Order: sequence, then structure tokens, then C-alpha cells
Amino acid sequence: MNGVKVVEFEGLGPAPFAAMCLADMGASVIRIGRRAPEAPDLWLDRDREVRVLDLKSAAGRDAALALIADADVLIEGFRPGKMEALGLGPAEAFAVQPGLIYGRMTGWGQEGPMAGLAGHDLNFLAMTGLLSLMGYEDRPPTPPLNLIADFGGGGLYLAFGIVCALQQARVNGKGTIIDAAMVHGTSHLATFVHGRRAQGRWVDRRESNALDGGAPFYRVYDCAEGGWMAVAAVEPQFWKAVVEVLALPEDFIAHQGDRSHWPAMIDRVAQCFKTRSRSEWEAAFDGIDACVSPVLSMEEASAHPQLRDYFEPAGVARRPRSAPRFVQP
Repeated sequence: MNGVKVVEFEGLGPAPFAAMCLADMGASVIRIGRRAPEAPDLWLDRDREVRVLDLKSAAGRDAALALIADADVLIEGFRPGKMEALGLGPAEAFAVQPGLIYGRMTGWGQEGPMAGLAGHDLNFLAMTGLLSLMGYEDRPPTPPLNLIADFGGGGLYLAFGIVCALQQARVNGKGTIIDAAMVHGTSHLATFVHGRRAQGRWVDRRESNALDGGAPFYRVYDCAEGGWMAVAAVEPQFWKAVVEVLALPEDFIAHQGDRSHWPAMIDRVAQCFKTRSRSEWEAAFDGIDACVSPVLSMEEASAHPQLRDYFEPAGVARRPRSAPRFVQP
């Protein structure tokens, strides 16, 4: 994306993440902010030039339009109508840059009965129906980290839409508005689950499906002395390897797909994992192709031999490198 110029209006979470993704790939990003940062942010806000403008003033608005006129992409994450109220909506932006990619990031979308309401990742996840599928059966749905709606269904979809629109603009020379709504992107992200439900292969009850913790072969288990092991032995050959390492009866292999046996099998597997520490189970599964992994802490993950090259120094900490890698043939 070298040579692509982006104007980003200061915001929170998903929109800055989209701009970060573009900057990571070589785009030049200018952020329009209300105040200069006190210290450089090495994480979501990295690799930006910051311009402080008062967008409520005529001078600030004109300065912003001048930046837009020289840009390929605009990113904003305000509530619907905010940019129009500032005199920086699509009409004004396309007047100075007809080929602009105008990226809009909202939770609910630009239209609809909830468009003007505030919300956060958990609200968007709840309204898509996906939160109802997460967590333990005997407890309220479990709030996951704010990665799914904010960054997956939001920021990443905005970045993807911008890249696609840039490619389209190369062909027809026309600008485009990207209307990236978190509830939309998150629903699209869950196409697999929607498909399983439509096929009658997913039950709307937590811990009742093969991939929601309801199966003995796809679950997280406690170890002795603390820590956990993640078992994701979906295919029969991997589950067979797990059964052999745990020294479980052979009928565990035959009953893998039989839901009526799952509760009893989960109890037995859980008892087995509690007999050893996490490090002992790591050693037991070392080199065995069984889809079994230790649940690492963030510190452990960034230092692990398989993952450490995907991180880079950031002050006194380590941050994920830009993804994905580009490898020359």
C-alpha cells in the first residue's frame, strides 16, 4: 500500500485499528485530532502523523478538506450525521476528491432504528445473536474479549472494504463510501454458524455442540497445580491420539460422534487431566499430532518459539508485527 494516503479522524478502537492495518502495510496515515498526543502510542495508534484541528471552526474545516483533497482514503468512526454536521460528509469530501474512498465505521450502521445509539462490543455481539451461544450452559452468556465485534467484525472489515474499494477505483476511477457496521461484519463473520443452524447441525443451547465446549474433544480442561490444556481433536485420528495418550478406553474413539456419551466422556477426560500439571501434559503431548495445546499466558505466547518471530519490541514490551507476512517467491 505504499503511496496510498489516508486521512483518519481521531476515534476509538475499530476505526484506529483499520488505519493501523493500512499503515502496517505501507500506507501514509495522517490523523486529525483534537489535541497533540502527550507521548507516542506504540500500539493501535502507531505510525501516524497527527494534525491538530478545530473542526468546529471554518479554518479547521478548510484545513481538513485540503488534506482530504490530497488523500486516497478517509476513515471516520463517529455516530451517523456527525461528519455531515461538521461539513465534512461525503458530499463535501467528494466535491474536493471525486476518487476518494470514504470509510465509515459504526456499531449499528448508518440507518435503522438504533443507528444513533451508543454501544460497545458486548452490545453488538448481543444483538447479533452470537453472545447467546457463548459460555457455560448453566450461567449467563460469557462476555468474550472485545475482539469479535470491535476488531473482527468492525475494524478488519473496514480495512478489507477499503482495500477492495481501492482496487475498484483503479479500474473505474470512481470513489466509494464504505459503510462498515459492526453488527453487519460480525454477522458475516458468523456465516459458518448460521449455515450450521440452517442445516440442523447446530443447537441453540450452550455447551451442546461440537465446537462450543459441549464435546469432549473440543474443550478446555483443568490441570493439577493450575493451568489448562486446550483439546481441539475434531477429526477422528486426532481424537484417537488423545485417547491413547490419556490411556482412556477404546470405546471413547467409537463414541466420539455420539452426543449421548459426551457428558460422561467429558467427566472422565477432566478427571484424567487433573492428575498431572500443565507442564507434564505438555511433555506427554510433545511431538504428537493430536491438536492439544497448553493455554499460554500473553507473556508465554510472545516468547514461545513458534510465535516469538511474530512479535517485535515496543518500548519495554513486545507487540504483534503487522499481519500477514508478505513473502517473495
